[in-house]
Amino acid sequence: MKKDLIELLNKYDVPVPRYTSYPTVPYWNNAHFTTDKWLELIKNRFVEEQNELSLYIHLPFCEELCTYCACNKRITKNHGTEAPYLAAVLKEWEMYLNVFPGQPIIREIHLGGGTPTFFSPEHLKQLIQGLVKNFKVLEDHEFSVEVHPNYTTIEHLEALRSVGFNRISLGVQDFNYDVQYIINRIQTFEETKRVIDEARQLGFESVNLDLIYGLPKQTLASIEHTIKQTRLLMPDRIAFYSYAHVPWKSKGQRRYSDEDVPVAAEKIAMYSLGNAMLSEAGFKSIGMDHFALPSDKLVKSYDDGTLHRNFMGYTTTNKKLLIGLGTSSISDSWEGFAQNEKVVEAYEAKINAGDWAFVNGHILSAADINIRKLILDLMCQGKLVLDTTLFSEEHLLYIQKKLDEMVEDGLIFWKDSKLTVLPEGRLFIRNITSVIDQYLFKSDTSKQQFSKAL
Repeated sequence: MKKDLIELLNKYDVPVPRYTSYPTVPYWNNAHFTTDKWLELIKNRFVEEQNELSLYIHLPFCEELCTYCACNKRITKNHGTEAPYLAAVLKEWEMYLNVFPGQPIIREIHLGGGTPTFFSPEHLKQLIQGLVKNFKVLEDHEFSVEVHPNYTTIEHLEALRSVGFNRISLGVQDFNYDVQYIINRIQTFEETKRVIDEARQLGFESVNLDLIYGLPKQTLASIEHTIKQTRLLMPDRIAFYSYAHVPWKSKGQRRYSDEDVPVAAEKIAMYSLGNAMLSEAGFKSIGMDHFALPSDKLVKSYDDGTLHRNFMGYTTTNKKLLIGLGTSSISDSWEGFAQNEKVVEAYEAKINAGDWAFVNGHILSAADINIRKLILDLMCQGKLVLDTTLFSEEHLLYIQKKLDEMVEDGLIFWKDSKLTVLPEGRLFIRNITSVIDQYLFKSDTSKQQFSKAL
């Protein structure tokens, strides 16, 4: 029998990881990570992937601080920072090219931030031309960019389109002025529509909107207004994220108090309303927090079981070599992770000296890799078949206890090592995933590290 919703919210609204990686970053074992091990891993993965790879470039600069944002960023109006930073990014790429045993084949490029369109159209074009050079770019490539409509011109879009960009993602969060004011992101519907219209006219094939529920001052009315406005724009994809309140990590979030942030029951109501309105408009729910039109590649990938998830979010590119360039970027070889310096000046100094800029990393064990596969099955397909040999007897007893509780709570179907997330359990998928996290099981969970699940 399903328990009362309030009781479920009180039970499951606890801090848990977001599982953009496994192990999650706080549990990486940097002591066992070495540059030599990492370079060996990427060489081997490069060969296994037949030279195909994805690139993530972190462009951290923003002219203004969005207070809700917990990403790595540098707030400045000094555009003299552009050229030196891009020079370091291209030098870091040259360092990787000297490691690869062959010429790369580029399947995917993603520009994230920060605000990538802080950079001039000319600089963005030069960056991409420097990355791809004379290398092969696959015909069905996906080149995507995150943009802030207030800082994105037609010239930006023309420059990006001319070098192969075909996907664009716009941060919206909420169209209500009161919410926009407190998160310091005043952005009109008209400005957002302008960028979408221009992108489509230039031939961008896919438009994504980022929306957030649970922001300070947000209400059911503002969610309803935002979804109505979003349906007028009819993007191909929508990321509908839960706001992560981590003021101990992101100082900008101290602009408002805990009392300004909706509680779990309010957030659930917001998500439920958004989910119903988007479903009514023809969007299909994908994975944990994404929606897409039936014609979008994300739906096809979800339906045929090839959907993948990494530090860039959900992707149709199910490849296992992701090279991250720029400050704080994380690279992923499937068997290992490596993260760059988080401070711009430290990153530039190391790269300009010809040194790698790694400050954190993790080499995955065989158990790590197998549990990572299970987590991807959960996050991308909503199901898994549990391999009991991966866990200690003590952890297995804990898993059985927790999953039995989740069955009783109406969140999952669980029998003969097969787990399926029920529709009612989709909002709790981080909680479900955390049950099989070996590092979390062994850790001191009283330490404040993660945002709450709901």
